[in-house]
Amino acid sequence: MNPEFTALVLNTLRNASNQDAQLLKPAEQQLRLWETQPGFYSTLLAIFSNYEIEVNVRWLAVLYFKNGVDRYWRRNAPNAISEEEKTVLRQNLLSNFSEPVHQLAVQLAVLIAKIARFDCPKEWQELLPRVLEAVRNKDELYQERALLTLYHVVKALSSKRLAADRRMFYDLTLNIFNYILYLWDNHTQQILHLISQKDFNLSASLEKSLLSLRVLRKLIVHGMKSPHEVEDAVRFMSLVFHRIPEFLHCRKAVEDRNNLRELIQKSLIVLTKALHDVLELHPFSFVQFIRSSLDCTVSLCFTPAGEGLLFERFRVQCLNLIKGILFCPEYKPAKVIEETKEPATLEAHRIKMEFFTYSTLTEICRRLLTNYFLLTEEDLDSWDNDPEEFATDEGGETWKFSLRPCTEVLFLTLFHEFRQTLTPLILDMVQKVTREPATEDMRSILQKDAVYNAVGLAAFELFDDIDFDNWFLEVLLQELKLKTSSYRIIRRRVTWLIGQWVGVKLSPELRPILYEALLPLLDEQEDLVVRLAAANTLKYNNVKLFLFFLQYLESSVGLLYTLLEQANECDTKMTVLHVLSFIIERVGSQIRPHAAALVRYLPHLWDMSSHHNMLRCAIISTLVHLVQGLGTLSEKLQSFLLPVIAHSTDVNEPPHVYLLEDGLDLWWAVIENSPGSSPDLLQLAGSIFPLLELGSENLRTCLHIVQGYILLAPQEFLQNYGQNLVSSCCSMITDIRPEGMVLVMRCVEVVLRVFPEEGSDLFHPLLSTVLSSLLQNEDFPMVASMYLSLLARVILHNQRVFAKLLQDKASEKGQQTEEVLSSMLDIWLEKMPLVHPVERRKLLGLALTSMITSNVVVIHDRFCGLLLAVNEVLNDIIRTDDPEAMIDSLVLTNSDELHQDHDEETEHDKRKRELSIHDPVHTVALREYLCTQMNAIQQSLGQSTFEQLMSTVDAETLQQLKEYIRA
Repeated sequence: MNPEFTALVLNTLRNASNQDAQLLKPAEQQLRLWETQPGFYSTLLAIFSNYEIEVNVRWLAVLYFKNGVDRYWRRNAPNAISEEEKTVLRQNLLSNFSEPVHQLAVQLAVLIAKIARFDCPKEWQELLPRVLEAVRNKDELYQERALLTLYHVVKALSSKRLAADRRMFYDLTLNIFNYILYLWDNHTQQILHLISQKDFNLSASLEKSLLSLRVLRKLIVHGMKSPHEVEDAVRFMSLVFHRIPEFLHCRKAVEDRNNLRELIQKSLIVLTKALHDVLELHPFSFVQFIRSSLDCTVSLCFTPAGEGLLFERFRVQCLNLIKGILFCPEYKPAKVIEETKEPATLEAHRIKMEFFTYSTLTEICRRLLTNYFLLTEEDLDSWDNDPEEFATDEGGETWKFSLRPCTEVLFLTLFHEFRQTLTPLILDMVQKVTREPATEDMRSILQKDAVYNAVGLAAFELFDDIDFDNWFLEVLLQELKLKTSSYRIIRRRVTWLIGQWVGVKLSPELRPILYEALLPLLDEQEDLVVRLAAANTLKYNNVKLFLFFLQYLESSVGLLYTLLEQANECDTKMTVLHVLSFIIERVGSQIRPHAAALVRYLPHLWDMSSHHNMLRCAIISTLVHLVQGLGTLSEKLQSFLLPVIAHSTDVNEPPHVYLLEDGLDLWWAVIENSPGSSPDLLQLAGSIFPLLELGSENLRTCLHIVQGYILLAPQEFLQNYGQNLVSSCCSMITDIRPEGMVLVMRCVEVVLRVFPEEGSDLFHPLLSTVLSSLLQNEDFPMVASMYLSLLARVILHNQRVFAKLLQDKASEKGQQTEEVLSSMLDIWLEKMPLVHPVERRKLLGLALTSMITSNVVVIHDRFCGLLLAVNEVLNDIIRTDDPEAMIDSLVLTNSDELHQDHDEETEHDKRKRELSIHDPVHTVALREYLCTQMNAIQQSLGQSTFEQLMSTVDAETLQQLKEYIRA
């Protein structure tokens, strides 16, 4: 190793750990340059292995080494570390089990584990023997560091999923499990002995016991196919149930020694996690431990045995273990138990039923409602000091980590599993708290709150057992009217409870009464937590029959707006915005007279929330519904809306990751409801093309926006952005799924409909690709249908471009133009029966009919096929109600327009309708056009040649043709 280079690297690392930017930045740049230099990682290893060097410099050396492993350790990585250097690095890393600094020791263990994931066992066979040898060392520090390394190596190897890697890990587990189990048990007994002697010099033993336990957890979960068949695994699982109460008493014995208490708590959590993991990944292996698990957890959490011993995180783990056993699908037999074929399932079900007796179930449920569901002093302090934080809804998977959601999920699981047993208990508790007169006694209030919480959670389960309408009228409404300070707890809970039941069992005629009860709870004189609960319930009550709500709309929106203004936290503002957004969406245009205050406030809120992207998402979502409700009136808001859209959809701005989807929805809503274009709106269109290049899941919305612009400002949009659009479309169709291809083709079709002639010239490059793809005859029916539709429009409106397409393709393939046309027509006639809907099939029929008069041999050779295809279209579109009239059902008339309801149309819908009115599909009667074309070809060819041509048509097609022409 070059001493000069080592000194240079060491000095550079010192500069890189300096706070002076003038030293820091050049040093970081130099270290990046050295990352690919041979010998750099050997030098780093020498530096962080030298205990005399400053800790922060050694720390930085380890980090650079770790980053280098991630980037350059793989053999096929660019600038990969040489095999020779890797061999030396592996050897030297295994000689460093005496690192004095714990944080650095952890980083070294992780570093070794990263390399082990790549190289073990093929390139690093000596790793595990050397580590296990170090674990047996008598030196305390040496053994602890080796165990730390073993844990991270086992953790890394357990995450590999290839079959060969799994087999290797199974073999490793069989070889070391017994020894690690002995090690853990030995250290644990030593801990228990020391505590019994009041000797609290436990740190080293606790550390090694914890590390051994963590290794055992990984081995039993990921290193065994069937743990119940391995004697040592069964012994370990059995020991877990002995160690849990022992460690709980140890935790109590160490009193205020926080470092020891923390290590013991970590051990207890790992013990319960081991049970969870085996239950989840090896449920049939866990069957023999179901009874022990339930005895242990229920005893600790629901009897005096656990008093003074438990801490919150451990309690959560225990309750979730009970829930996991109840919820496990492998433990649930079929409805007819005799049909269950898996013996382990029947055994698990039997054990559960034997354990959860009536007395056990009722005691658990009673304690949940009388202990766990009660609001604590800490909760009430949070309500007083930070009401918005208190009111934040804990959703998602918080039940895995937080006590209150955990107990609620357990209650629901129990109630679902044993509804018939627990329903009478819940109803009895409801009757008890309902009969009690209103009081200021906090214990009674909290108990009522807990019972009402249970009834709300189990709304779907209690559907047939509670007459909610009567309870609502006789009891709950009266509870809402009690305005004492302490009773805010009940007002909030009743409001929430109604929200849970309103979609389950509340008569429609009672909804106006509910609105009148909720509105006073939104008043600014009311407690903030109650107001937020009322806002959410207002949303639930609007799910159905929202027309009842219109008479309360003005006051509701005003109160919600005040609440939005007075809220301080982003989460609270988001909650209120979601309620407002939902109401605006439901009432639609009815919001117009009441939106002024909200329209004035949202720009201010947008400016305030520059660092809160999720709040901005909520603002944009509200704006979408507001624009849809305001309709054309939203044009006055464009000075605010367009910058919001520009910011949300700018791929160069980091917030677009959060705001893009909602920003595109707002963009589309603005275009959809704009009566006309404006220079700013047209200028914004340029931002759509970088988004089209992304080709993401937002492609559909982006193409809708493009189509909206084409109909909104056709001349200006295509003049300014036509070439960009052609380039984007050509680029997209080279690598896109069939669904995306259809979307792109529909966008191009809109251009051809708006500009039948100019559009064909503009999109000539793409149309050439379309023709090539069609001739390959490999596309999905929907894609081929769109290809044919585009070519049909070109044939109908721009024969010059169509002829050039054929000529270009013929030159490219070295064929005659007629040969290309011949191939295209064969595919056309083959695909035409698959084209849907009927409007698109008629378009193809019109194009074929227009080609009949072409005096080309290719057309004459396929004359029968062309007429058959057109006849089949006529069979689909001619009205059958009056056989004599032969009316084309797709042709629009003034009377058709008069009978259509256009009240709910957006401005974009009107533009689409106007475009359809002038489309050949809806203006040209195919039968009359066919008659005209047949007469034209007869005159062009002369009677004799025409009759000869008609003789090629089969009798059935000819008979149908005569019926249509005669009519």
